[in-house]
Amino acid sequence: MRGLIGLVLVLSTASVLAQAVYRQVDKNGKVTFSDQPPVVTNAPTGGPQPAGVNAPTNSGLPYELRQVAQRYPVTLYSGEGCGPCNEARTLLTTRGIPFEERTIKSNEDVDALQRLSGQNALPLLTVGSQQLKGFSDVEWSRYLDAAGYPKSNSLPAGYRPPAARPLVAQQAPAAAAPRATDTPLQPPNPAPAPPSNAPGPNNPAGIKF
Repeated sequence: MRGLIGLVLVLSTASVLAQAVYRQVDKNGKVTFSDQPPVVTNAPTGGPQPAGVNAPTNSGLPYELRQVAQRYPVTLYSGEGCGPCNEARTLLTTRGIPFEERTIKSNEDVDALQRLSGQNALPLLTVGSQQLKGFSDVEWSRYLDAAGYPKSNSLPAGYRPPAARPLVAQQAPAAAAPRATDTPLQPPNPAPAPPSNAPGPNNPAGIKF
């Protein structure tokens, strides 16, 4: 009988130990543990974003990385022929940071960047509401660490970052109005024939018949 009771206790203990425990981080950074799985939503839980910037889709990311990306979305502002921009992109990609990239090409993009950051220097990185102007591996890594991003790549194998797009959306040019077809010229109406009784080369006297 004593052996049977011991077996029941062992099985009960094993069942408790096998129960999953979930780690959750709320919007204030408080960590709690629960046996209930967290409720996942795609809506950001906090962290203001710069005007006009949309965070990339994070639905396929690991839970903790998704939480960080929703609270502190990362956006890279880059330009063509910008060496530091390429280094910045490599850092984010190698570390596995989900980020959105906005390109600066047109005069409208430059004006929008000036309003956003107060200058035209590239690259520019935003981590939540923080702006990092000019590329610095050490400084950028420090801010990403403070935001809670993992130091090694934890992105799923099939993850594809969103395509880079201009800072200011380009409007499609208005369709040209169809040209009116040229109206063919009409030949002038022939002059009316003179009356048969009028004087002419064949009837100089104007004889009436």
